[in-house]
Amino acid sequence: MARKTESADTADVLAPVTIAVGQEDLLLDRAVQEVVAAARAADADTDVRDLTSDQLQPGTLAELTSPSLFAERKVVVVRNAQDLSADTIKDVKAYFGAPAEEITLVLLHAGAAKGKGLLDAARKAGAREVACPKMTKPADRLAFVRGEFRRLGRSATPEACQALVDSIGSDLRELASAVTQLVADVEGTIDEAVVGRYYTGRAEASSFTVADRAVEGRAAEALEALRWSLSTGVAPVLITSALAQGVRAIGKLSSARGGRPADLARELGMPPWKIDRVRQQMRGWTPDGVAVALRAVAEADAGVKGGGDDPEYALEKAVVTIARAARSRGALRGDTR
Repeated sequence: MARKTESADTADVLAPVTIAVGQEDLLLDRAVQEVVAAARAADADTDVRDLTSDQLQPGTLAELTSPSLFAERKVVVVRNAQDLSADTIKDVKAYFGAPAEEITLVLLHAGAAKGKGLLDAARKAGAREVACPKMTKPADRLAFVRGEFRRLGRSATPEACQALVDSIGSDLRELASAVTQLVADVEGTIDEAVVGRYYTGRAEASSFTVADRAVEGRAAEALEALRWSLSTGVAPVLITSALAQGVRAIGKLSSARGGRPADLARELGMPPWKIDRVRQQMRGWTPDGVAVALRAVAEADAGVKGGGDDPEYALEKAVVTIARAARSRGALRGDTR
């Protein structure tokens, strides 16, 4: 049996029990892959059993973790552990008290209230925990992209990371794949121009492009970007989310005290480069315009989530309303640009 001496890091990854907690599929899969890779580095013949919650019946864990004649290393993965039956949970809790040697149990748990007793018991028993939270905020996805470049030992400018998030969207697997491709194909620091060359088509279809053109008052360009986005499969709910973020950023910055971008960034929770962008976008806005735009976004959001018959029309109406609101200051002056 091929074996290697375990390093301290490997020994930590190969703790008797690992719980991966959260609902981000890519991170959950990586947590499993990390354990499997460490186990196979220690023993190339490691046996991996990957089970769904319904496959782990009462008594199954005892069978999988019983002593082997050949003393082989084993990794037992249980997905959706929050859905285990009450009797199976009893088995798993009992196992925490006396885990088998040469076996690593990996439980993937959504982290919500369901099955919380199992999660609490694992933590109390000293299980190794890996956080795998769903990344719903653009700032989280931006941090993820930066982390991916660091993980691969490469540098990318803040503008490049943002452009990649704007171009690809919310799918972490696609973001990770895009980072890997750029790292493999491009030498030196990756900048915004490089991302643009690779993902121009995607960037044009980005929900954030629709939002940027709308809050800048460029209705025709916003509508063109909207139709292109929808035709290339961008989910309407992502577009309403981007519109909401764009209008809220205008509202936050317009009501904030003056100061340096770095100070405002800390106060408003935005990166400094975004402060500069929003400052340029907010020139035609008034408080009443922000209120009108927020109502339009709320109506569009309801429309794309089943409250209307035509999500595309709901989005078009919102884009036009926001673009007009972006020119409300000019309208008050009698500006007919």
